[in-house]
Amino acid sequence: MPLADETRAPVLRVAVINDFLRVFAQATDWSRLNGVASVDFFHDHLDTADKAAERLAPYDVVITERERTHFTSELLQRLPRLRLLVTTGTHNRYIDFAAAARLGITVTRTQAILHAAPELAMGLILALMRRIVVDHEVMRAGGWQSGIGRSLRGKTLGIIGLGVTGPQVAHLARAFGMQTLAWSPHLDDARAAAAQTRRMPLDDLLSQSDVVSLHMVLADSTRGMIGQRELALMKPDAYLVNTSRGALVDQDALVEALRERRIAGAGLDVYETEPLPPEHPLRTLSNVILTPHTGYVTDEQYALCFGQAVENILAYHAGKPVRVMTCNE
Repeated sequence: MPLADETRAPVLRVAVINDFLRVFAQATDWSRLNGVASVDFFHDHLDTADKAAERLAPYDVVITERERTHFTSELLQRLPRLRLLVTTGTHNRYIDFAAAARLGITVTRTQAILHAAPELAMGLILALMRRIVVDHEVMRAGGWQSGIGRSLRGKTLGIIGLGVTGPQVAHLARAFGMQTLAWSPHLDDARAAAAQTRRMPLDDLLSQSDVVSLHMVLADSTRGMIGQRELALMKPDAYLVNTSRGALVDQDALVEALRERRIAGAGLDVYETEPLPPEHPLRTLSNVILTPHTGYVTDEQYALCFGQAVENILAYHAGKPVRVMTCNE
């Protein structure tokens, strides 16, 4: 869907990728780029370097939706025209910043609305404990009451990661009368108290919580941090919620624990492979609620991200790039 001023030849060719919902064109006023850039929107998933290189080679600018496409050194070297890479959000751990700098590619970011993902985390907790999805399906099939839900009030929520989103989840949980515990590698009592929660060793948090919610950044040190041993520490009637990054959890271990009912269930918005393959075993389990990585996907979020992406392109074209990234700060 090209957008360009017919009276002026555009200087830049822009590709906006991973528009799965076909909504990016309506998210902001792209006509601000008239005379500066022509814009093409792509709706499929570029899940290999070959696909991405073939599609993006003709473009000077690429706007990528979060971390859906991996901009490795190999891929960046195959994009000879690329001069500006814009990622929505504040972090992108799948961009090789050193390679981008070496190749003269400027990387910029946008801001993010910080309350969207905590809202979804709380929604998954409610849906799991109050059987909202299960009862909905029973009603659609012609049934009526199918089981007993659990009250949130008085239950314990264990929050793993007390950075940006964790404290917001703690705040929402308190509104429902839940008690909260927290753990992260460098958390101290003062920071826990500021979030009105209590610091707890990870193993104790896992064994005492009725719901465990993950809010950690993915890094080498946190990849697979919830595995078979950690799942075994959880109560048999406890739930795991992950709206952070799929690779924080050993998914084979999680599938096994769910199949064997060693935990009550899980609410997942993120997966080690995205989009989640159609044949993935998580899709077959009755004690899992799945959402398609939409924790941050709101109309307000897209308006902010793509509005700032346009600003980034205009600033770059004017020789004064803004929101430049050289690493994941």
